[in-house]
Amino acid sequence: MKKNLRVFALVVLAAAVGIWAVIGSTSVWTKTQVQVKTGYDEFLQQDITAWKHRFVPGLDFLAAACVAAGILTGVSFLFRTKSNSINDQTNT
Repeated sequence: MKKNLRVFALVVLAAAVGIWAVIGSTSVWTKTQVQVKTGYDEFLQQDITAWKHRFVPGLDFLAAACVAAGILTGVSFLFRTKSNSINDQTNT
């Protein structure tokens, strides 16, 4: 159980870093909407932008994943390792 929790914590952390890198990493807070340039207004001489719903994970996403992995690793220390019955018999 102890080893399984630690492996799962590593998987959670690796998956979070992978998602953060692939979806579109940003070094600020997580965004659920992004501005998209839709055109240019010649008369006003400015870009026309619209908001598009899109999830862009930020550093808070990575921090939450690190906390979750840390909790899983911490919980793994609460379990005892199995004692080997062969070693117990030879020591007596």
